[in-house]
Order: sequence, then structure tokens, then C-alpha cells
Amino acid sequence: MRLIRYIIPAIAAAAFASCEKEIDFKYHDIPEQQVIECLLTQNGVSAKLTKTVATDEPFPKETVTDASVIINDVTAARSFTLTSDSSGVFTCQDLRGEPGHEYELMVTMGAQSYASSCRMLEPSKILSAEFSWINMPYDDVAVLKVQFTEDKDPYTNYWMRVFRNGEIYDWQAVSSHNAVDGVVRGMMMTSRKDADEEDDDTVLRDGDVIDIEVLPVSRDIADYLNSLNNGDYNGNLLFTGSYCLGYFLAAPVAETQIIYHPDQIH
Repeated sequence: MRLIRYIIPAIAAAAFASCEKEIDFKYHDIPEQQVIECLLTQNGVSAKLTKTVATDEPFPKETVTDASVIINDVTAARSFTLTSDSSGVFTCQDLRGEPGHEYELMVTMGAQSYASSCRMLEPSKILSAEFSWINMPYDDVAVLKVQFTEDKDPYTNYWMRVFRNGEIYDWQAVSSHNAVDGVVRGMMMTSRKDADEEDDDTVLRDGDVIDIEVLPVSRDIADYLNSLNNGDYNGNLLFTGSYCLGYFLAAPVAETQIIYHPDQIH
């Protein structure tokens, strides 16, 4: 029922003000490739350097820490050097993203170098989040409906990420084309009403804490996310220089939280 399942490390933590939440994208059996995933928000920055892992191998693999990782705030003409912590995540305590600023990520590993740029868009605001039942032939299914404000740029897309009890549950790229009166709507099928018939990775149970994040992203980022969903890992590459997968995203995070109570869903 979920859009995609997640095996391969790694992705940057998105909520630095609370607990760290990670998303693991699944890359199928492809030759080992470098992966760079870096997220800069108003709360901080986090980057992971890893390698793709075949689906029949154990995970996670160790992160790559023997690298130079620098983010340039092009707008403010400032440069920040990220250093790896004990878990292999590159961070910088002095860096907080600002909407409207252009950022450039530069990574060097031996003879290989990689670069990616991203402008931080204006933040969205989550207006509502609720579940409702829809009738399917096999059972009723809880659909998560999230409404949030539209960016003034009509070409803005959004990355809606859903966490269950602090762990990634699902995500989707949402287009602003469905906006009505400045409100964008994201919808996600979640758990069946009969929880005993649902898989552990998709089931929601009474009392589960559901955290929702919305990040405005460019069309390039949205295309990359959609390509992952479609199993196309070589399309819409976001780095220049040496070949690698992954992304660099500078985006403000809007957050909300709801508790799953199936007996209260209409």
C-alpha cells in the first residue's frame, strides 16, 4: 500500500529541534555508486556520504567520513565547513538556512569532487492534518489528508514526509498544480481498518504518534523524488562533477503532529 519501501542508507535528518528522523531510499541491484544526501533547514544541516547497497546485502553500510564537505552561502558570501560526528553524519553548528538564500554544496573525496546548488524557498504552513476512511474492495483504508499553504511561485513542489513514532513511514512529492485558493492538498493511503491484516511496516495502531513535515522543493528535486518512486535512479542527476546519486536540498520545514485513533475517524 505504501508508495515505496526503504532499505539503503541514507538521508539527512530533517528535524534538528526534536529527534533525528532519517529516510532510507531503496536503490535496487545496481553497481556500487557514491550517494550524497544533504538537507539544510532553518534548524540546521546534516549530510551523509554512503554507497549504494544491493538489496540482498545487510545494511546499513558505514558512512564515508574521509571527505571535505563545504556549504557556501552564496547570497551572504559565507562558507561553512561541515565535520563528521560519532555517527558519521556531517554537521555544522553555525549554519542555519535562510529563505531566499542560494546555497552550494561542495564535496571532495580523494580525486573525486561533487557540487550541487539549491535556493531555499519560502516556508509553507500546515493548515490541517486528519485521517478519513475510504472504502476499498478489501477493507476500509485510513487516508491521511494534509492541507498547507502554497508558495507564491506557482512552480513550487512539496515533499510531504510522514513519520510513525519517530521512524519514517512514508513520503510523497506533491505538486502545487492541485492548489485551490492558495491551499495545497496532500493525500496518502495508510493503514487498513483491520490492523491484523496489515503488514508491520504499513500498519497504524491506536495511539501511534504521526509526525508530518512539509518542505517546499524545486521542480528538479520533485523530479528526482518521483524518479526514485519509479525506480529510475540514473535520471535527473542533481550533482555536477564526478558521478553520484543523491541530492542537496535547502528547504524550510513545516511540522505538525497528530495521534492515530481509528475509532475517531469518520
